[in-house]
Amino acid sequence: MSELLKWFGKRREEKVLTMTQQHLAMTMSIAEDLERAVKAAISNDGKGKKLCINRVAKAEKEADKLRREIMDELARGELSPTDREDLMHLVKRVDMVADCSRESTRILNVISMEKVPENLKKACVEMVKGARECTSALRKCINRLTEKPEEALEAADQVERQEEKVDDLYEDARLLLAKDTTMSAGVTVLISQLFESIEMIADWCEDACDQVRIIVVRR
Repeated sequence: MSELLKWFGKRREEKVLTMTQQHLAMTMSIAEDLERAVKAAISNDGKGKKLCINRVAKAEKEADKLRREIMDELARGELSPTDREDLMHLVKRVDMVADCSRESTRILNVISMEKVPENLKKACVEMVKGARECTSALRKCINRLTEKPEEALEAADQVERQEEKVDDLYEDARLLLAKDTTMSAGVTVLISQLFESIEMIADWCEDACDQVRIIVVRR
């Protein structure tokens, strides 16, 4: 077992582990608020959309600040350079999930959803739901790493399966987008960017679970 996994098992009281859990919780709440923002936008609930987007923006800044604090804490810790780097890479990848969720809200904020066909609206809801489920699976995966490392690989497989579902939804959404002839060029570009940004959330979840695998199997 690597020193990092031993550290997880013996030093749960360490501040950095608590901070990592907080970072995960923030990332999860950001993904949930993104889903709510999409649904509000589609329902023409401008107030609800704005409220969710503002929460995402605030939480993403807090998550980014917490990421920097985790990095500082790790730099002062007792882990070996390799194990420290492994954990830093994991935290960075989780932070990218939050970053992509924030980028999705930036795009959503400027799209006139009333000009988007119903089939594309439905595709957007399905994709953002899939991204939220992928984020939830990632959170469970990392919790396994800190609590029951032997189960982390199985949990990582679940993240990968969720990411593949989002990939399939993205492919379907692009096919619908390619066939559409009703939207203006500007709206088409924006909805395409939104689909891509949501898909990137799932991609970064998969990258993060790959880092979990590295931590588990390195030694």
